[in-house]
Amino acid sequence: MPVVAVVNRKGGSGKSTLATHLAAHCAHSGIPVMLGDVDKQQSTQAWLKLRATQPVSTPSPIVGWTVDPRSVLRAPAGVTHVILDTPGGLRGFDLARVVMFADVILMPVCNSVFDRESAADCYAELMTLPRVASGRCQVAAVGMRLDARTKADEVLKQWADKQKLPFIGVLRETQGYVRCVEQGLTLFDMPPAKVEADLLQWKPILNWLSPVLRPAPVAVKTRPAAATPAPNGSRADSLKPAQASLLVYGQSAAPKRPTVPPKVAPVVARPSMINRVGSLLESWGVSRFLQR
Repeated sequence: MPVVAVVNRKGGSGKSTLATHLAAHCAHSGIPVMLGDVDKQQSTQAWLKLRATQPVSTPSPIVGWTVDPRSVLRAPAGVTHVILDTPGGLRGFDLARVVMFADVILMPVCNSVFDRESAADCYAELMTLPRVASGRCQVAAVGMRLDARTKADEVLKQWADKQKLPFIGVLRETQGYVRCVEQGLTLFDMPPAKVEADLLQWKPILNWLSPVLRPAPVAVKTRPAAATPAPNGSRADSLKPAQASLLVYGQSAAPKRPTVPPKVAPVVARPSMINRVGSLLESWGVSRFLQR
């Protein structure tokens, strides 16, 4: 089950916005998804309650779920993907536990020196974990709330290159995200013509995630078909086993031996477990009433 975790230690970086939009994209794509919430504020669960009041129809549902330390990532039946929203300040064992179950970690990063430093420290700790260091859990950064009139995207791109951190896209600062989230909606629930510019920014992010969100089908090994018999006189006749020369018109020319039915050992009925226990109790002198 693919698991995408949205991680950033700094609060207010747009983790819940990114997580809810990824869940809505999966639902519109026909992917049954669970939106897990590790954050004590339960932002995504509050968003799901608002969403339940909206007339939104998707091919697949978004299942809400609060992650409990005693039941980590036990998704309900029918769910095939998990989007995990995490709290700020995630580090140490809690961070390692998320990485243990995640296939991809997205780090939303705003363009400020505080956000960049916090993200760099988090990424440095992630690289010390075996699943991230070996590439089994991939990490990528997404620029959040960037002003299109500035060169914030270039600054973040250069910062990510310095950290050797994949930088897969940017999302501009717009009131569209704020208005949608407050109503339990996302830009993917809006008419495409109204949010065309923002949906274009999502394309490189979703393309990078496509191997995880829609993994390639596993090739099924098929057994080779049985060879068809070659016509008489062909070269294939010379490759037949020597016993084939004994066949005449589909029957064996060798004398038939009388078939003797195999000896079948008599079936001895074994006492049931109840009878065996009853016999054992009787041998101990236990009365029938107490045996019940």
